[in-house]
Amino acid sequence: MTEREFVQEEEAVADACCHDGATCVALGEEEARALADTFTALADPTRVRIISALAGGEVCVGELAEALGMTVSAVSHQLRLLRELRTVAARREGRHMFYSLADEHIARMYAYALEHSLEGRTREDE
Repeated sequence: MTEREFVQEEEAVADACCHDGATCVALGEEEARALADTFTALADPTRVRIISALAGGEVCVGELAEALGMTVSAVSHQLRLLRELRTVAARREGRHMFYSLADEHIARMYAYALEHSLEGRTREDE
């Protein structure tokens, strides 16, 4: 199939699927980028583990490093990225930095994603 034939076929399918006059609307580039950035936080197992630890409440970097079996430096690197992605918030108390999830949206997103991933695993095991 040539590229022109492919495009014509796609256009015919698109015309056929919108038979009820509904308008297809997609996010704008800026909104899509912001949403993709949010999901970047969950795209790495280490960051997911950090988010899971913070889902229980505020934790200092040292406690996170110990819980994850990582160095403070490695955890700090991931926390810096999570802060840039507006996924975690930081609070200084003396020499210590404490981290928590940025807001309830992040906690819910993590919980829903975990629930979804466990559902898929359960179905496959049956």
